[in-house]
Amino acid sequence: QVQLVESGGGLVQPGGSLRLSCAASRPILSMNNLAWYRQAPGNQRELVAHITKGGVTNYTDSVKGRFTISRDNAKLYLQMNSLKSEDTAIYYCKGDWISQGMRRSYWGQGTQVTVSS
Repeated sequence: QVQLVESGGGLVQPGGSLRLSCAASRPILSMNNLAWYRQAPGNQRELVAHITKGGVTNYTDSVKGRFTISRDNAKLYLQMNSLKSEDTAIYYCKGDWISQGMRRSYWGQGTQVTVSS
C-alpha cells in the first residue's frame, strides 16, 4: 500500500508560478512511472508530465517549456511557470509500486490550481 499526498496548489495570477509537491509513504525513487495528471471541470483527466525511474521526462505539448517534473527520494515535484488560465485544474500525482511481483498504480487526492486575475 502507498499513500500519495499533494500540496502546493492555490490561486495565482496569469504568468505566475507554483510548485506542487507529492509526498509518498514509500521512497519516491523506488516507485515507477511517476507522473502528474490534471483534470479541469468537464474534461477528462490528462497526463501533464511523466518521469521514468532513470530520470527521463516527458510533457504534454501544452506545458512544454513551462513545467518541469523532478523528484528526490522524499517527494515528486512539478514546477509550473508562466501559468495560463487554461492550466486551471485539479492536479494529481501518480506512481506505480511493485509488490510481490504485482504492479499497482496509486493516486493522490489532488490539489487545486486556479490561474486567474
